[in-house]
Amino acid sequence: MRILAKLTAVLLLLTQTHTLLAWGQTGHRAIAQIAINHLDNKTKKRLFEIMGHESLVEASTWMDEIRSDSTWDYVKTWHYVTIPDGETYVSSEKEEKGDVVEAIGRMKEIIQDEGKSKEEKRNAIAMLVHLIGDVHQPLHVGNGTDRGGNNVKIKWFYESSNLHRIWDSEMIDSKQYSYSELAKLVDHPHEVEIMNIDNTDVNVWVAECMKLRPQVYDLTNEEYLSYEYMYKNWDTVKEQIEKAGRRLAAVLNEVLG
Repeated sequence: MRILAKLTAVLLLLTQTHTLLAWGQTGHRAIAQIAINHLDNKTKKRLFEIMGHESLVEASTWMDEIRSDSTWDYVKTWHYVTIPDGETYVSSEKEEKGDVVEAIGRMKEIIQDEGKSKEEKRNAIAMLVHLIGDVHQPLHVGNGTDRGGNNVKIKWFYESSNLHRIWDSEMIDSKQYSYSELAKLVDHPHEVEIMNIDNTDVNVWVAECMKLRPQVYDLTNEEYLSYEYMYKNWDTVKEQIEKAGRRLAAVLNEVLG
């Protein structure tokens, strides 16, 4: 009985953790790889001085990995922001310990602060890589009614899931791409798109996610989703990953280059 109880607890922990992740490892690593493709040489040199041989791809999932360490519990609210329909970030109620918008700004300041240690800068870069990915996952800009879609319970290809998890990882995992394949697949913007893609204003990013809400919540069958929902939304997943990678590169070139 004791062993069964322990196994149950572990499975529950894994399930709870999975619902909290954004884009999953494949998505975050693809975003980091796209960013690497567009870094200036000066930025690459500065990154090596701070991070050594740790690549942005490796660092991209660190902020999810530290969830296992209670000393980092204070960053849990940094992964998302809540903005009800009809409001803006400025008018919305703020998380006491910070949110993804506030945290992105603060990480940029730490990276540029000559008084900060190499370790502090490394941690800030790793967090920035992850957070810019997070804020481009539409359900990490929550409407305040359903925990960013976590409370919207759904069957995804006959398996129990929720709307948040579908956007985090399950549409991506269904394609069975490696992170490098996914990065190569989406990293080819047309010139007319580049100005918008390389935008570094986090408020623009948030507003774009809010505009995607009608599409995200367009559930013709709330009990069961599969090919039709993925067909309608896969291009948006690719576009958000592409934007996140290009914008991450633009931010890093700005603060390090």
